[in-house]
Amino acid sequence: MELFLTNTCRYLVERRWYEQWKEYVVTGDQNSSSFPGQIDNTELFEELDSYHLKERLVENEDFVLIPAEAWCNLLAWYGMVDDQPALERKVVDLPSTVKVEVYPVEIFLCLHSNMENVVTAQFSHTIQKVMMKQFDVVEGAETRLWMKSSDTCCERLRNVHVNVLDSSLSSGMVIYISPSISYSRNSVEEQESYRGQPGVCGLTNLGNTCFMNSALQCLSNTPPLTEYFLQSAYLEELNFTNPLGMKGEIAEAYADVIKQMWSGRHYSVVPRLFKTKVGHFASQFLGYQQHDSQELLSFLLDGLHEDLNRVKNKEYIELRDADGRPDQEVAEEAWHNHRRRNNSVIVDTFHGLFKSTLVCPECRKVSVTFDPFCYLSVPLPVSKDRVMEVFFVSLDPVAKPVQHRLVVPKAGKVFDLCSALSEMTDVSVNQMVVADVFNHRFYKIYHADESLSCILDRDDIFVYVKPEEGDEVVLALYLRERSHYRDSGSGSSSCGTSLFGHPLLMAVPRVQCSRNALYHLFLQRLAEGAIGEVRAGCSTKDSASASCSAGASAGVPTNSQQGAGLQQQQQPCETEEEEEKGECPPQTNEGQAKRKGYQARRRKLLFSIHAVNSNGTTERGMGEDGTQPYVAIDWDPDMKKKCYNENEAEKYVKHQSMEVPHQQTTVQLQECIELFTTVEILEEENPWYCPICKKHQLATKKLDLWSLPEVLIIHLKRFSYTKYSREKLDIIVDFPLRHLDFSGCLLRKTGTNGEPPSRYDLIAVSNHYGGLRDGHYTSYARNKDNGQWYYFDDNKVTYAREEQIVTNAAYLLFYHRQDKIRQPTLPPPSDSSSSPTQPANVTSHKHGMERATSCVNMETD
Repeated sequence: MELFLTNTCRYLVERRWYEQWKEYVVTGDQNSSSFPGQIDNTELFEELDSYHLKERLVENEDFVLIPAEAWCNLLAWYGMVDDQPALERKVVDLPSTVKVEVYPVEIFLCLHSNMENVVTAQFSHTIQKVMMKQFDVVEGAETRLWMKSSDTCCERLRNVHVNVLDSSLSSGMVIYISPSISYSRNSVEEQESYRGQPGVCGLTNLGNTCFMNSALQCLSNTPPLTEYFLQSAYLEELNFTNPLGMKGEIAEAYADVIKQMWSGRHYSVVPRLFKTKVGHFASQFLGYQQHDSQELLSFLLDGLHEDLNRVKNKEYIELRDADGRPDQEVAEEAWHNHRRRNNSVIVDTFHGLFKSTLVCPECRKVSVTFDPFCYLSVPLPVSKDRVMEVFFVSLDPVAKPVQHRLVVPKAGKVFDLCSALSEMTDVSVNQMVVADVFNHRFYKIYHADESLSCILDRDDIFVYVKPEEGDEVVLALYLRERSHYRDSGSGSSSCGTSLFGHPLLMAVPRVQCSRNALYHLFLQRLAEGAIGEVRAGCSTKDSASASCSAGASAGVPTNSQQGAGLQQQQQPCETEEEEEKGECPPQTNEGQAKRKGYQARRRKLLFSIHAVNSNGTTERGMGEDGTQPYVAIDWDPDMKKKCYNENEAEKYVKHQSMEVPHQQTTVQLQECIELFTTVEILEEENPWYCPICKKHQLATKKLDLWSLPEVLIIHLKRFSYTKYSREKLDIIVDFPLRHLDFSGCLLRKTGTNGEPPSRYDLIAVSNHYGGLRDGHYTSYARNKDNGQWYYFDDNKVTYAREEQIVTNAAYLLFYHRQDKIRQPTLPPPSDSSSSPTQPANVTSHKHGMERATSCVNMETD
């Protein structure tokens, strides 16, 4: 905290460049393979023209934050690539936390009387004083600020002293400042004249708030909770003294949103006040980063419960062990104790009871407890396989890299990846070298026994083929471009290099490890297009011209040579200076040398070759043992521009495995519930203390369902986080829309028939489209008044059919117990093939299952 407050800004640096720099600090110098080169934040930008930052970047995964002093040093030492701007960000002191504002809010400011004069500003602090100064408003004058949201609605910003984040102002919003006179509210009158179906109302996206909108739509279409707020029953139960609550503010803000959505007077509501309250009491939801709809739902249900808890003073209750008592007795006691401390509409509607059984593996002690729950988080059957994409580079110098799609064990080793590739290529596993290629270098070479969890899906994995055992040396080959730069410290000019293209592993006969022999081997590989090709203009008829004489002297075949020049060897250079200048004479017979010696000395080679030893320094001569970490091919910029085809270097071929779509598996919801109740062994990080053994034990644990609530929320655990990997499970969970029956797995037995009501119908679904770090939330919900299903995508609402609802995007399922469901009071819409709302930006959602995601706008967030 002190560090943040005493340093008012931070700089973003791309993480992999930063990691490369850390490695270089320990092991290298300028010619080392770990030399990071200029600071390169290219991977952080959406586009290099405007240098807009990519959305949803993650700290310590995509970038690191460094203090200003460290940034100034790095910039002085290494410089910046392509005049990229410095990514300076402010440290913001918020009410409940201190954070770096990675994405500053960009707002358009203008006077109400002069809307043509628009000023763009990025800031976090309060804006009234800034606007008054910007537009020369007299100090002390009474003014009003108005916020214009994306759907042209205008709202008054009443608390002008709060900062931008607390006001829930989002980028792209227009703020008007006006004297305190009557103000035309534009579309407010339009919305007041609108009459639609209550509850069929969109929610404006305030900036990455689709996760909140999705959860709100599901809760809005939960009949018992919505009727509780619409009837204002909450007013008598607001708990302002609960130390665990939010002084009733969350409940009041939620009630305000629900009443607007169910008034029938709005086709879209702006939940700005609600967003502000959520951010105030839960700092993780401050700002405009993407979040998880289940996490927001969990916070909201807990906050509503504490704000509406009918128990004003919670008494201390000592829990008793079961001690062999009947389950019925222990369960009733646990539920009674829970209600003595927790009694609210949330408990009435959403809380059920687990039975938890722990068994000590040593003394066999059995511990039985009954615990309340608010929702079920059920696991998905995790596939033991993983799909990986790799580039295969064969020994054939003419062949392009081939992209393969492999199915490998998730818990497998690099050896398993090579085995799968071996079946496709008929290349021995022992001949394969697996490498992570990043920033034109080998970022990491993997050993066969390394875990595949070390390889991320976004890594560019190349598998190179080396020859079988023989008298050959495997060399790492890097392409570098020479450049001159001025040292800002000394003022002198120096020569540096920058990497380009793909690196290569080449097997070279040990007898050909001389510099001259390697030159021709590398030239052949380049000319035949394995990692790029020498332009045709430098290897055909006009090779005698000035611009292409280098190609002829370097041994590139002309029409008359037809490859003979590829074997032509050069005589060793007499001095290092001769070689650097490219003035080594070719190896010919004595007569040819006399006739062409002068011309050969005047010609320039395409590139020069440097061996870099283990200390990162350039050797004066090429070693015969080939033990250097890599060999660098240094191109003169002019020769590179003339003779190296960068477009050709990037080409690759797709294997037929890339054309076969990965088959999605389908599981039944019942399988997930059964998996939830399966016996498991506690993890080492969370052991159980056995009262008999007097020590912590890795006991077996089994959860069973004892009693279920009126509204059951099922959370499908699609996001998998382990110590070694992170992934989203996109498998389809087939869940029923009607008659979800728990009678087979419910332990509680009551009544004459022995079973409580246990059948449920679906009423809402929260969907997540996309991957781990990005994506979009929407929802399906059934209107309680007319029984019609709707699709909610932020402020857009469309009709939906039941066959559209089950997709691989389903994330949260809301089920209502059948004995509590009331029949719709209104008939369904007569024409459900058209849009239920009037605005032009609302589209129809009527084209069946194949169009289920047609109106999902991935650009919303």
